[in-house]
Amino acid sequence: MFQPETSPEIDRIYRLAQKAGYLPKIGEIFPSDQTALIVAGQKQVQVVSMKWGFPGFDSKRLLINARAETVQTKSMFAQHFTVNRCVYPTTGFFEWTKQKDKIWFNYQEEPQPLYIAGFYGMFAGEKRSILLTTKPNESMVEVHDRMPLILAKNQINRWIYQREFAQNFLTEKMPLLTAEKWAK
Repeated sequence: MFQPETSPEIDRIYRLAQKAGYLPKIGEIFPSDQTALIVAGQKQVQVVSMKWGFPGFDSKRLLINARAETVQTKSMFAQHFTVNRCVYPTTGFFEWTKQKDKIWFNYQEEPQPLYIAGFYGMFAGEKRSILLTTKPNESMVEVHDRMPLILAKNQINRWIYQREFAQNFLTEKMPLLTAEKWAK
């Protein structure tokens, strides 16, 4: 289960969101949960919280991922990607195999800060976020046909503030991750 306190850096980010009056969920995050996000501020990035998932094509489904390969051409995503990029701070993420095994991914077996690229938009007066996925690299391909678009810490500001950097980053090769079967 995701616990910010397993990483002092991620714990600090979640505390900043709480200090600013937000209530991001702690633990395993699911679509529609409030999650901490790093977004553009007036002079520097700030930490906020918003729901994960854009409204879907029917009222019962959420869109939680957007493909890096098509984000700039899909009318539902293009403008939001251009002006409202964000970053999901986390200690890792889960994927499920076809056999329904839950696999935990991170840089190492011990939780390390991981930053996932995303963007957000306003829907019915509420800000909602979506994360970006890309083709899987060799560390993911056996488990899933997509993987999150992962940023290094030193790329966060450029992702958020520099449109050209963000556009170019959509095709970057992703870092190798470790996979660990999650005990139930």
